[in-house]
Amino acid sequence: MQSQAFAGAKLYKKPSGLSYKAKPHIMALSKTQKNEVVSEVAELLGASKMTVVAQYQGTTVKQLQSLRRTAKDSGTKVKVVKNRLVRQAILKNDALKDVDTSALEGMLVYAFNEGDEVTPAKVLKAFAKDVPTIEFVGAISAEGKFLSADEVKTLADMPSRDELIAQVVATLLSPVHDVTNALSGNLHALLDGVEAKAAA
Repeated sequence: MQSQAFAGAKLYKKPSGLSYKAKPHIMALSKTQKNEVVSEVAELLGASKMTVVAQYQGTTVKQLQSLRRTAKDSGTKVKVVKNRLVRQAILKNDALKDVDTSALEGMLVYAFNEGDEVTPAKVLKAFAKDVPTIEFVGAISAEGKFLSADEVKTLADMPSRDELIAQVVATLLSPVHDVTNALSGNLHALLDGVEAKAAA
């Protein structure tokens, strides 16, 4: 099965710039390579606002590669990592070392994002509409809390950081638009606009 092969492959760029692509067989990692993976994941976890975890059993290598490309457009990094190495990476971070990792079982994909708590969940949810083998397991917050799958589903329905900013800007600009429209009319319309804003 392609997805099983993908789970055993190393998908990381080493500091030297060398990369490992998914192979049709399980590729064992050396101790040095495992240490490099742990260090990279620890860095990603430390920088991520929210790390979303999902099952991917039954997902093909091609689909996972598509997910990685789609996620990259939103600033989200998607990695397939052995859970044992993720646990080691968590222990290297003081803010995360007490996170409950009991749910990190099976074939898991991890989505990291440095700038937004909501985007990783939204990316995976959107992708899962066409690839239902992607299922939420939970998420690790920057504060060291493990969110349940239901909490992540709720998170995925929230506006992203950029969407929230756009809403705030629209709200702040609304009075300006009202006054501008009033000025294009007459004094009575201007006063009505000001009174309406004062009463709001």
